Amino acid sequence: MSGRGIKLFNLLGFEVRLHPSWLILAVLIVWSLATGFFPLELPGYSRAAYIWMGIAGAFGLLFSIVIHEFAHSAVAWHYGIPMRGIVLFIFGGVAEMADEPPTAKTEFLMAIAGPLTSFLVALCSFGVAIGLRSAGQAEIGAIFGYLAATNLLLGLFNLIPAFPLDGGRVLRAAIWSRKGDIVPSTRIASRIGSGFGVLLMLLGVVSVLRGNVVSGLWSFLIGMFVRGASKMSYEQVLRRRSLEVARLRALLEDQPEPSVRS
Repeated sequence: MSGRGIKLFNLLGFEVRLHPSWLILAVLIVWSLATGFFPLELPGYSRAAYIWMGIAGAFGLLFSIVIHEFAHSAVAWHYGIPMRGIVLFIFGGVAEMADEPPTAKTEFLMAIAGPLTSFLVALCSFGVAIGLRSAGQAEIGAIFGYLAATNLLLGLFNLIPAFPLDGGRVLRAAIWSRKGDIVPSTRIASRIGSGFGVLLMLLGVVSVLRGNVVSGLWSFLIGMFVRGASKMSYEQVLRRRSLEVARLRALLEDQPEPSVRS
């Protein structure tokens, strides 16, 4: 997704871009919040009020994802890993790295930073929601309550040990620290991530057959994304290793042969 999408802003040197597919997610979020979540949370308001609350909730989710990905980017920047920026798309967001982390420790710290940040945002949003409701600002309080729940779920989902989710990267870091090589560690983590993707796809099919068409389709699509992303991430690691080997061979071949004096 590098280079595609609409540039939104720069966040402390990191370019944030919006892929057109995120607009589909935004419409679905506004619709579900305006027709389901907020009417149940705050009955008796007008349809227009629910729509504006849904729009506010969608923007809140967007910035929550940006903050989550910025945490990854900030740790990467600290360890000198080049970052292309942050891209928001239909399945959330991604901090685009120009290279893999140099060590298992760096991988772990980068991966865990996102979920921990989401948990912190959830805690802050929960506190703000309680304060606003106590002050009689029920509408804004409900929006922050939604953001608290969403960031909690965002953090928990990303901790699932399915590569390339954050939990899968934590798993890769643990395997990497034992094996000492990123390639076999990525292969194992990728297989687990691919298996989790297949499981989500199967659950999606079951949900559709039971009549839960919308949730079933989302589960199936997310499963396809996780499965495809896990395989693509492993292929990228293999390509980078191949390039490193090719550069090393070229360097060795360019070295002049030592002359032998009789």
